[in-house]
Amino acid sequence: MQQRKGQSGFSLIELLIVVAIIGIIAAIAIPNLLASRRAANEGSAVSSLRTIHSSEATYQATAGANNFGTLIDLGPQAGGGQGLVDAQLGGAPYQKSGYTFTLAKVDATATQPATFRVTGNPIQVSGVMQTGTRRFGTTQDGVMYFDATAANLAANFTAAEMTGLPTAPIKILGN
Repeated sequence: MQQRKGQSGFSLIELLIVVAIIGIIAAIAIPNLLASRRAANEGSAVSSLRTIHSSEATYQATAGANNFGTLIDLGPQAGGGQGLVDAQLGGAPYQKSGYTFTLAKVDATATQPATFRVTGNPIQVSGVMQTGTRRFGTTQDGVMYFDATAANLAANFTAAEMTGLPTAPIKILGN
């Protein structure tokens, strides 16, 4: 065999060093990317709750006869709704941007006004693929509540948790 002179290229060691450097950069960047995605999911959840709140006010004043609607009632017109929220929020499984939304309503009576509460919980509550670190909720008064307790992430807010001034660990968003 003849050896060729003048050939150029990378040696195996040089290629391994480049691969190692890329691996180190990825190890640093991926956790930050996942944290950014969780933060974006949480921002979307808060925005979705505000959309649902304003849609409920519209529904109550128009089609609801002074009562609030379900997420299906607020959903796309093709699904029998009023077209106040998009198909992700207004149709099962009521999930958007890594959060599941649950709405509970009580119709008005002769002595009590109509009420509702809506909660957004992360779909994945732990691990690398966790979709959020806080649960959020709001009621007809528009106050936005949140709780970052890991044990509570999968649980919906109760009516008692979103009445009056919240007690620890529940907080009002923006305070």
